[in-house]
Amino acid sequence: MKPPITARAAPVLALVLNALVWGLSWWPFRQLQDQGLHPLWSTCLIYLVSLACLLALRPRAAAGCKERPLLWLLALAAGLTNVCFNWAVTIGDVVRVVLLFYLMPAWSVLLAWLLLGEKPTAGAFARLLLALAGVALVLWTPGAGWPWPRTLADGLALAGGFCFALTNVLLLRLNQAPAESRALAMFGGGAVLAGTVAAIGTVQGALPAVPALAPATLLLALLLALGFLAGNLALQYGAARLMAHTTALVLLSEVVVAALSSVALGASRLAPGVLAGGLLVLAAAAWSAWPAAAPAPAGAQ
Repeated sequence: MKPPITARAAPVLALVLNALVWGLSWWPFRQLQDQGLHPLWSTCLIYLVSLACLLALRPRAAAGCKERPLLWLLALAAGLTNVCFNWAVTIGDVVRVVLLFYLMPAWSVLLAWLLLGEKPTAGAFARLLLALAGVALVLWTPGAGWPWPRTLADGLALAGGFCFALTNVLLLRLNQAPAESRALAMFGGGAVLAGTVAAIGTVQGALPAVPALAPATLLLALLLALGFLAGNLALQYGAARLMAHTTALVLLSEVVVAALSSVALGASRLAPGVLAGGLLVLAAAAWSAWPAAAPAPAGAQ
């Protein structure tokens, strides 16, 4: 007997909420930067608030970190993901950044091979080549030679996608850990890594110090923090109740949300190369998430 439609729709709607939070996050980050708050300091502040909320609701969440040292690596990977992505969408073309970030399925093929012992299939290699071809088109500039990342935003987006892929592989390895311990590692990593990089940059004079913030700026930062907290909880709720390929396909809506919102607000432009490359990247991501004709073993590529 199939579950009621509402029961099946709730996990999907939860994942859509997560995609909306991430797909629209570039706008409040840019608003905070306009008020003098660098995206690294914003990220640190946002995750400190999220971390405080989590510990208030789940005070025993830290206990799991002592029992599973791999959670510390998860904190590092998740922290670097947030540092790279939040910084990149603040300073770069949003569509370009999100598409380069979504090279993540290609990184996942290689990381699962190295860390989980999952040897890639011919199809996995084909998806990897398709994604790389798309990235080459996104990065290609006429007369500029090889399509390498030439801006800080490009480099951050690619690094963020790699760290996000590592985060997903580690979450698979840590699937027996309590959900609150995984969330603690991810929020803590975001706060500590962003704060550390921001502090080093500020001391060296490369980044501005935290300014005196107006109440409206603090309110925006608080709302963004609550949005990320809600998005994380929604992701854990939806992903625990849907097939992995369904989760991945729904989360691709983040790219659509980011593209439409940034183009509408003048933060991006859809150049032909970016559009063509983006279609290849999204095709590779959708292909990797599409269910096989027959159920595949857990963790199969």
